[in-house]
Amino acid sequence: MAIANENVLVFPRSLFEQLGVFQGFNAEAERYLQAILDPKNNSFMSRAKAETDPQFKQVIPYVLITDGNSILHYVRGKKAGEQRLVAKGSLGIGGHINDEDHTLFAFGLQAFQDAVKREVCEELSIQGEFDARPVGLINDDSTEVGSVHFGVVHILRCAPEQVKKNEQVITQMEFVRVEELKAKREQMETWSQICLDNLGALLK
Repeated sequence: MAIANENVLVFPRSLFEQLGVFQGFNAEAERYLQAILDPKNNSFMSRAKAETDPQFKQVIPYVLITDGNSILHYVRGKKAGEQRLVAKGSLGIGGHINDEDHTLFAFGLQAFQDAVKREVCEELSIQGEFDARPVGLINDDSTEVGSVHFGVVHILRCAPEQVKKNEQVITQMEFVRVEELKAKREQMETWSQICLDNLGALLK
């Protein structure tokens, strides 16, 4: 779907301020999500408008895939929807939630989890049970792209042989041990750096 025609899930920054603004990582995923996914607190907005309106935060699932010893790492190719992240290393799979994910019912937790699965399965083929669980949050108001997005970090546990790529935007995909990832840190997008710095909380 072209960005010009896409409507994405957002919530007002004022709600974020009520819940408690933070910079970087926050482990209170359940508390924030309960409020953000209350149907009275979210809506769909034109992505073109949302990308330039700091009064709203776009909800972005960010799924880390691990076998317990290593984590999936890839480089965003030139066909990535977010051009500001092209050629950056990434640990997270996911993207915007759009109104195609909206059901006849209010957009709540179950609809969100269903949308997370759809987002990941657009980019990757996952064999076995899909049980990605939210374990943390990311906010980075220090960058232009970060100021209008809000990351919901999930962990999905599966073996490397259960994962294959579906889209060309995923390049140089491999499972990498944590020690090696730390050596790649400076080439990663900011959200992946934040996740790498907080793996202890994410993988507990």
